[in-house]
Amino acid sequence: MNHAELAENFIKDADRTTWHDETLWFVRKKRDLAAFQIPEWEALREVASQIKHNGLSNMHNYLVAFEEKATANGIKIHWAIDALEHNQIVHRILKENGIAEIIKSKSMLTEECHLNEYLEENGVDVVDTDLGERIVQLRQEKPSHIVLPAIHLKKKDVGDTFHKHLGTDEGSEDPQYLTEAARQHLREKFVSRKAALTGVNFAVAETGEFVVCTNEGNADMGAHLADVHIACMGFEKIIPERKHLGVFLRLLARSATGQPITTYSSHFKKPRPGQQMHIIIVDNGRSQQLGREDFRNSLKCIRCGACMNTCPVYRRSGGHSYHSAVAGPIGSILAPNLDMRKNADLPFASTLCGSCSNVCPVKIDIHDQLYKWRQVLVKEGHVPFSKKVAMRAMTFTLSHPKVFNAAGKVGRGMMGLVPFTVSNGLNPWYKQREMPAPPKESFREWFSKNRNGQ
Repeated sequence: MNHAELAENFIKDADRTTWHDETLWFVRKKRDLAAFQIPEWEALREVASQIKHNGLSNMHNYLVAFEEKATANGIKIHWAIDALEHNQIVHRILKENGIAEIIKSKSMLTEECHLNEYLEENGVDVVDTDLGERIVQLRQEKPSHIVLPAIHLKKKDVGDTFHKHLGTDEGSEDPQYLTEAARQHLREKFVSRKAALTGVNFAVAETGEFVVCTNEGNADMGAHLADVHIACMGFEKIIPERKHLGVFLRLLARSATGQPITTYSSHFKKPRPGQQMHIIIVDNGRSQQLGREDFRNSLKCIRCGACMNTCPVYRRSGGHSYHSAVAGPIGSILAPNLDMRKNADLPFASTLCGSCSNVCPVKIDIHDQLYKWRQVLVKEGHVPFSKKVAMRAMTFTLSHPKVFNAAGKVGRGMMGLVPFTVSNGLNPWYKQREMPAPPKESFREWFSKNRNGQ
């Protein structure tokens, strides 16, 4: 199913759609309040964008430097060309240590690589320890948001899920009670499991360390208690110097949730005595995106989710309508790079209003890239035949003023005399809207009568 079909399923529940929309806009407003409290906010955005530009332009040198420093610190570095190799490396590390159970903190890269499914197919039990991730895992769903993975669910949904899987009281919707149940459920997993997997928010070429940002402390608890710590990162997470963290940490949480900083910003530089620490650096199409001049800036993304919180399409269509690991505007320019045909619908799931670009903390030109992807997809033939025919017809009509004027008159007449020609199920606009009454005259006709000789 494409985005339009999946979105249509989501918006059938009007109350949930409205609640989802308003909740994300509330987060967007918190972002604005946090950002506007910093006079140098726009300067920080520009500096962060330039640091990322430097990183992308010198990626080879920084990755080599990072590997050298991290190896000297006692960390084992692995390189994965694609999702399959990434998953195989994780599985191999676990097998070499005789481990068949793993705890995992939030990592959108592992969602992108479908790691959970791969490990489970190979007999490894995986438990997500981020509260939102654990909720959707119990429900056998995918995260719908990169920061708020269960934002599509209400308290009743969580209560029903915990009653079924954790034995909580039926009908309970008290957040404190449900959170305590999750805490007790996960504590045993933290204590007993010998391997922990985390994502990577930033990797520092200068020092060979990496930083993981969480609000729940689950990544810390897993990594500090486990005998084996595996960290997975896309190569774009690299930044040149440690001092640059001050820029990104000020931007990340404010853009994501309106907080001054994440509750836990944890630095990992070397394994503790007796512990193994592994970092898997993954390509999975990133080199190809890096080579696309129009789209390479998408690799600046720090996964804050601000573009999702502000996007009018995402807020009202839900994250699962994007059928990719990363939803929303940023996902719509990353996904076609991985599979152009499968994800050809996503760049069209946008109003091109530019709000996503306005809130991006690293100044990615998201709406411009969405428009450019549309051009690429049309040229490559990855749009429905009906859309191609319609666009050719509109190109001809808009290129010939007389045809345009005549078409307008015919259209207004048809809407007035036989309204069912547009007010029917074949018109996608009519499915969720009431069609307006047709105007008596076009703007051109009105202007001609009222220009008063100007």
